[in-house]
Amino acid sequence: MLVAAAVCPHPPLLIPGASGASSVLDDVRAACEAAVAGLLASAPDVVVVVGGGEETARYDPAATGSLRGFGIPWQTGDGTPVLPLSLTVGAWLLRSHLRAAPGRVRLQAIAGTAGRDECLRLGTRLAALEPRVAMLAMGDGTARRALGVPGAPDPAAEAYDAGVAAALASADAARLARLDPALDAELLVAGRAAWQVLAGAAGEARLRGRLLWAAAPYDVTYLVAAWQAGREGGGLTCPGGRRSAP
Repeated sequence: MLVAAAVCPHPPLLIPGASGASSVLDDVRAACEAAVAGLLASAPDVVVVVGGGEETARYDPAATGSLRGFGIPWQTGDGTPVLPLSLTVGAWLLRSHLRAAPGRVRLQAIAGTAGRDECLRLGTRLAALEPRVAMLAMGDGTARRALGVPGAPDPAAEAYDAGVAAALASADAARLARLDPALDAELLVAGRAAWQVLAGAAGEARLRGRLLWAAAPYDVTYLVAAWQAGREGGGLTCPGGRRSAP
C-alpha cells in the first residue's frame, strides 16, 4: 500500500558535484531533499524510485548512473552506466538510504512512451509490493516556450504545468491519471509516465499533498511535491517562504 510519495525533477545540474559552483538550483535541491526526508520518515518497507527511460525495466539498487552523455564528467558507482537520467538523479537523492538499506530500494524505469493504462497497472503492482510502500517519482514538466521569445511561456505548456501542479498540491491521483500521453512530445514533457505510475500506486488511498516548489529556472518546469497518508488537503509552500508557480 502506498503510504507516502515524493515528486522531484531530474535535471543533471541538480547534483552539486555536477554543477560546480552554480547556485541556480539550490532552492529546488533543498525542496527535493525535504520531500525525500518526509518520504523516509514514513517508515516504508520499500522505497520505489520510478522515472522515465527508453524502456520499462527494473534495475539493481547498486546500478551505475552517469551524466557523461550530457557533457558532465560525473557518475555514481564503478560499473558500466546503465541507469536512465531520471533514476540516476533519483538514486543520488536517496544516496544515504541506499547505503544504509539497499535491499529496501527498488529502481524502476517506465518507458516514456508508455500509455496511460500501462503506467497505472505498473503503479498498482508496485504499491502491492509491501504493506508500506513509499514512491519517489522523478519527472520534469514542460520544456516548451514561445518561439522567438526566450523565457516566455507557451500558453498550452503553462496550462499543462498548472494542472499538474494543482494535482500534486492536492494529491489528486485521478487528475494525474487523466493526463494525455499524446501531449508529451508536443509540450516536451518528461514526467508524465512517472506521474501516472504514481497515480496508479495511489489508487483510492487517502493522501494529503503539498507542492514544495514550482519554477522554471532553465525554461523547464520543475515541480517538487510531498504526499503523506492522511485525510487533509495540502497546498503550496516553498523553502524560505518563497512562493512560485510554473
